[in-house]
Amino acid sequence: MSGNIELLSSTLAAARAEDRAALIAYLPAGFPTVDGGIEAVKAVVAGGADVVEVGLPHSDPVLDGPVIQTADDIALRGGVKVADVMRTVREAYEATGAPILVMTYWNPIDRYGIERFTAELAEAGGAGCILPDLPVQESSVWREHADKHGLATVFVVAPSSKDERLATITAAGSGFVYAASLMGVTGTRESVGEQAQELVRRTRATTTLPVCVGLGVSNARQAAEVAAFADGVIVGSAFVKRMLDASDEMSGLAAVRSLAGELAEGVRKR
Repeated sequence: MSGNIELLSSTLAAARAEDRAALIAYLPAGFPTVDGGIEAVKAVVAGGADVVEVGLPHSDPVLDGPVIQTADDIALRGGVKVADVMRTVREAYEATGAPILVMTYWNPIDRYGIERFTAELAEAGGAGCILPDLPVQESSVWREHADKHGLATVFVVAPSSKDERLATITAAGSGFVYAASLMGVTGTRESVGEQAQELVRRTRATTTLPVCVGLGVSNARQAAEVAAFADGVIVGSAFVKRMLDASDEMSGLAAVRSLAGELAEGVRKR
């Protein structure tokens, strides 16, 4: 079975045709439980998210701030496995029809096996992977398997990336480019800043892929700010915080659905 890279591309193109940015939500698999994580993905799509990134929890998530680290720790203590991530992708995709990607550090894939991981992700209906710590120059074997299975390979660019480096990264990627709005780890911030806009401009000069901005967006105002210059707005910590702060799972699901609605409205006010 082939993966859903085409669904990802058509979803981003449809948002562009509506003259708006896409809303991309991030949620870790296995948080607060495997079943609860699947319901959370359904909730954000019902609220208005166009695309969902499912995080593969990791014991040393170098890109992630304290909120996502806390959720990852809960998932890992609950015994989440790669099989649970695949189940999350499968059930979320079957229930919503939305493009579902996996965001993961490289080590779990390397241990699991590249061919096994890509084949299972495609079979589950996944659209691809975001790989924040896989160097482009070491990615050829991964990309070969991802291409064979119809999966996008999304690389992360940062404000520190030189123009030549941006061109190398974007030439190797597919699906979209993940532009980290600032140096540092994930988390909500008061301002997303001009750095992100300049990074999008520089990245677009090297590629026709959509450029989506993450790290720091947490409310409709910021979503509208980023949507004015980016093809997609990526929100993670704000969703996870709503789940962490909720008194129980049902109120957590209602909270993330409500936030998705607010952010979806925000990206339409670009």
